Amino acid sequence: MSTATLIPGKDAALEHSIARFQQQLTQLGFTIQEVSWLNPAPHVWSVHIADRDCPQCFTNGKGTSKEAALASALGEFFERLSCNYFFADFYLGEHIAHSEFVHYPNERWFALTEDDSLPEGLLDEYLLDFYQQEAPLAASQLIDLQSANEERGVCALPFVRQNDLEQVFIPVNIIGNLYVSNGMSAGNNRYEARAQALSEICERYVKQRVLTEALSLPHIPADILAQHPNSHAALAYLAEQGFPTLALDASLGGVFPVVCVLLFNPDNGGCFASFGAHPNFAIALERTVTELLQGRNLHQLDVFPAPSFANNEVADPTNLETHFTDSSGLFGWDSLRKTTDFEYCAWDFQGDTQTTFEHLVQLIEQQDFSIYIADYQHLGVDACRILVPGMSEIYPIEDLFYANNNLGNDWRELICQLPSTAAQAEDYLGLIETIEEDNLSDDLLLAELLGLAVTADDPWGSLRIGELKAMLALAAGAHQIALDWVRWTLDFNSSTFTKSRRQHYLCLAALLEFQLSRTPQTWVEYEHAFTLAYGTQQVADCRAVLLGESRFYGLAPLDSQLSQLPAQQKLIQAYQKLQRCK
Repeated sequence: MSTATLIPGKDAALEHSIARFQQQLTQLGFTIQEVSWLNPAPHVWSVHIADRDCPQCFTNGKGTSKEAALASALGEFFERLSCNYFFADFYLGEHIAHSEFVHYPNERWFALTEDDSLPEGLLDEYLLDFYQQEAPLAASQLIDLQSANEERGVCALPFVRQNDLEQVFIPVNIIGNLYVSNGMSAGNNRYEARAQALSEICERYVKQRVLTEALSLPHIPADILAQHPNSHAALAYLAEQGFPTLALDASLGGVFPVVCVLLFNPDNGGCFASFGAHPNFAIALERTVTELLQGRNLHQLDVFPAPSFANNEVADPTNLETHFTDSSGLFGWDSLRKTTDFEYCAWDFQGDTQTTFEHLVQLIEQQDFSIYIADYQHLGVDACRILVPGMSEIYPIEDLFYANNNLGNDWRELICQLPSTAAQAEDYLGLIETIEEDNLSDDLLLAELLGLAVTADDPWGSLRIGELKAMLALAAGAHQIALDWVRWTLDFNSSTFTKSRRQHYLCLAALLEFQLSRTPQTWVEYEHAFTLAYGTQQVADCRAVLLGESRFYGLAPLDSQLSQLPAQQKLIQAYQKLQRCK
């Protein structure tokens, strides 16, 4: 291996970054495994890495070489550790909720007010106006998922407002609900990390505008592409393999340093849009091309949908979310029009990482956006999280009201203890009514609602609200209601069940039909046939459910530390490693 591979945009050789990152992770107690490698085209590499002890901690890296891809993956691993992103979707248990600090030592807790209004000192005037455009926020809406600690109040983290360098406290709940991983980065130094984070914010902002406004972008001239041999060779190879591409200037008239490459699959008419950003044009193009094939071989390019004339579907928040997670969403025909909304602009900025960061700040502030930055160095690697309200949200502000990730806080203890309850029938039926009054979607996974980390074979992992309603109705002895929800469960969820769980519900549906159409005395007439169809043990288990002798099939009650969930415990143990560093 070479000892000094320097690439544009990085302030250290790849080999140095890799060795340093790996050494730091080992010292922190993480054992990183290179799970898979791909090299589907010339100068296009990607790698998937994961922690041996906590596989939920994983990242992907991309680059024009094997070293560049590994450095990218390790850098992303640090950004997600430093910003707590690996743990953003999970409840971390009572011990962490009541520890000296939950997220960072410099966090600040704001006690809930009597009228549930926002406490003084939370956010600044600009952010208060921005997040309350539609309706006032209540303080209780901003309890964080990780602690769910209403007694302590709202947990907020300090960010520095860049236009005047004033400190502003922003709730963890808002960060997790609206920004997720957008604006996070790690690098060889502070400015490298910041420049990367702002570049990604520009990339995703432009991508969202292209999708929602059906913008048509100008082509990058062939002679310009030819000046970048690695990217040019990769695109030429794709064309040779039957995947034509278009390289587009996504700067929106020279405003943002963004490139777009469209890949077409003539076999199924599919279209895939990749975006990349950096003030240095060569870096932006390279990132776009490597992103195009990250985690994919050429035989995996048949999963993208054909372009659509339904601009409302392309602009739908669900489609935008799909584009953010894996770029496999709908793209619009109107963004492929020959007549473009902008003229081609030959943009490029050359400078070190500090001047690149300053350049990005200037161009973003010129668009009347405010930038808020939190820098982190507690893991021995420079990382940051940057928020640009109005520009870097991945989810709409309305999610704070209608899809808040803390919705499960009020449900967690009750649902986790249901398998050990022996309530009255009216209580179980009343719980179904409360679920419906709270408008919890039938297809919502309980693990997502409650912030649980589960293994694939754990019944808590596949449990949805609709199946929970079936269990509640069965516990109440309301067999007609139960049959409706058992059928729903089989229709919607059986493909995710283990074989034995699917057989359980098939048998249960048949027994419920018997129960509702025949007298109990006639069971002897059908028992043998049922046994042949479903097996002696399955029939006995389902009969016990119908008779009220067994409730909440397969679910074990969960304590306040979720100690019955091995995946949750591995996640909490990984988090404790970070807490010690902080």
